[in-house]
Amino acid sequence: MLVAMHIRQLNHISDISPELWDALLPTDYPFLRHAFLHALEHSGSVTPVQGWEPAHLVVETTDGSLQALLPLYRKQHSWGEYVFDFQWAEAWERAGQRYYPKLTAAIPYSPVQGPRLLARCADSRGLIISWLQRALAGDQVSGTHLLFNDGEENAALEAAGWVQRLGCQFHWFNRGYGCFEDFLAVCNSRKRKNFRKERQSVAAQGIQFEWLSGGEISIADWERFYPFYAATYLKRGRQPYLSAAFFQLLSAGMAESVRLIFAREAGRDVAGALFLVGGDTLYGRYWGCLDEYDRLHFETCFYQGMERCIAEGLSRFDAGAQGEQKLLRGFEPVLTQSWHRMQPGLHEAVADFLLREGDSVRAYQQDARQYLPYRREE
Repeated sequence: MLVAMHIRQLNHISDISPELWDALLPTDYPFLRHAFLHALEHSGSVTPVQGWEPAHLVVETTDGSLQALLPLYRKQHSWGEYVFDFQWAEAWERAGQRYYPKLTAAIPYSPVQGPRLLARCADSRGLIISWLQRALAGDQVSGTHLLFNDGEENAALEAAGWVQRLGCQFHWFNRGYGCFEDFLAVCNSRKRKNFRKERQSVAAQGIQFEWLSGGEISIADWERFYPFYAATYLKRGRQPYLSAAFFQLLSAGMAESVRLIFAREAGRDVAGALFLVGGDTLYGRYWGCLDEYDRLHFETCFYQGMERCIAEGLSRFDAGAQGEQKLLRGFEPVLTQSWHRMQPGLHEAVADFLLREGDSVRAYQQDARQYLPYRREE
């Protein structure tokens, strides 16, 4: 018997129960969890005032079961997305059109690839795509954007006329290493020396590291951490994206996923960074340091994370967007993707640009591989 389905828009993630929302998610991806999105909204880090108006979509049946979902925001700017479309906005506004608002399906402030449009069947996925198409056709927004997806919905988006944009990040892969020395053993001799020198320079400054995880992390620990996170933004004359309350709510809602590290000198905290664990992956996100220390960023955010992967048996380390310095330290270039559908005129121009840009990104990925530190087979 066919069961009727209908689509509903949520103004807050709390408009749906965590049990219903999370039941549709893969268990190994922390960024789409109800607790993560709730922490963003309830802490005041994601609100219409910040230019992120929640507009999540869910498809339900008449008996209340959840058939599909999409984390969605009505955006008044393009900050915090990491798929940069500022030039598209400028060109569209020069043509006398409004670029904002737009609809963006993404994890706010988190350029991390993963599931976005989750559906139990093609029909429920189609309902969400049709809703987005109607919002575009009704001239409510200039475009609809789905960022850093893992590909499950690619065919359906392409069939609906969306265009793909490629990007490149750098991820480290733990290929069964038993310790950091095992990783060094697969690198060429010059790079091995460089890695050891970098790590020794941090140790020579008297820096030690403290890892905390899950229930070990207290409110006082988050109070220790937040000034480091905030400093990264304040140094650039910007306010932090995330409030202090976000981190405490995150820890309360999904403690099992959270890892926190502090760099300490003579018993004093000098830097901190947050990591999340999901499935076989370690995600490095927020780092900050109040003073300048030679090579401390590389040690805290890269080498310590690599050692953590090895210690926990995790196979991949996603240390965040950008940063060709990761490439030289063994992080391999991997392609990321996003999908876009925009108003006529703008859409065709962007589609043409993305074809050319995609060829360039693929060529960059291949070229970048030659700078990896690994020994080459003779």
